[in-house]
Amino acid sequence: MPLQIRIIMAFMLAMSVAIQVEPIDVNVITSLPGFMIMATEITIGLAAGLVLTIWFAGALLAGEKIASTAGLGFAAQVDPSTGGQTPVISQILYLFLTVIFLSLDGHLMVIRIMLESYSIMPLGHVPDMGILVEAGISAAGSMFFVGAIIMLPVVIILLMINVSIGVITRSAPQLNLFSFGFPISMLGVFIVLYFSAGTLSSNMSDLVFNAISDLQVMMEDLANG
Repeated sequence: MPLQIRIIMAFMLAMSVAIQVEPIDVNVITSLPGFMIMATEITIGLAAGLVLTIWFAGALLAGEKIASTAGLGFAAQVDPSTGGQTPVISQILYLFLTVIFLSLDGHLMVIRIMLESYSIMPLGHVPDMGILVEAGISAAGSMFFVGAIIMLPVVIILLMINVSIGVITRSAPQLNLFSFGFPISMLGVFIVLYFSAGTLSSNMSDLVFNAISDLQVMMEDLANG
């Protein structure tokens, strides 16, 4: 999403929040407690975005492992969200996850959670910052777990394809592995992804709901803590 659109959306959300929150005295904003309040709100917002980003990175992790197994690791492009090189398979899975996230109104759920957080955590509330660290570590563990669930079926089928190619090249040494094995592996990964689209959509739907649930639990723990 372009930076200009994100800035406009941030201002729109800030205006909707400002209507619901009681106004703060200017003297409080310019004082040390005011800076502490702003730092706390910024930290909570960054932690919430980081938790969702880590959860969604499970699709990128699965795509990288699938691409390396299929020999498509060299087919990479610049990821505008991270600025680094990302395999094409990871981009396909991440776009698929984004479409599912938007189709399930996940963005509306996240915005609602952020807006309601001001009701359960009014300005000036000092939460336990250790909860943010625990939420980040838990999301990181879930990222590897989700990535393994997404990639294992595809990787196992690719492993069977590679074993079959190895048996064929062993029985017929005159066949060139690079001209015979790589095209089959490359075509096989796209065929497997095509036929597993239904299963992937179900797994990614669970990923979206679990990520939103984890964000909601983090907000509730911050309010209670």
